[in-house]
Amino acid sequence: MNDKLDRLEDIKIENFIWVIYIGIIILSWYANSKEKKFILYNDEKSREEYQRLLILIFSILLFVYYYFTKDSYSDLKKLNYYDTDKKKILTYASFTGSLLILISGVIFLIIAITDDNIDTEIAFN
Repeated sequence: MNDKLDRLEDIKIENFIWVIYIGIIILSWYANSKEKKFILYNDEKSREEYQRLLILIFSILLFVYYYFTKDSYSDLKKLNYYDTDKKKILTYASFTGSLLILISGVIFLIIAITDDNIDTEIAFN
């Protein structure tokens, strides 16, 4: 019964994360309009706004990626000797994937912070 309650709480949090993703999509769309304005008119203010928006977007995403990595690590710690090999493999794979996404988020945030000329195309997945 406790496992079901834990899973329902996870779903509640994941639903909140979907709302965050919707906000990220809207921010990304707006950021693209700033990038377009910079490209077409060489508007320096738009470039700065675009870069600030990217930093905000990837900072928020980093928290989301951290949550999923922490959750996957928690699942990994819950594994026991009696779990099936399939469950163990999939749990390790889930943690590895979450960790790699977290690492990519850190890399993308560093790019957003350091790329003053916005030469590098980055996107969240």
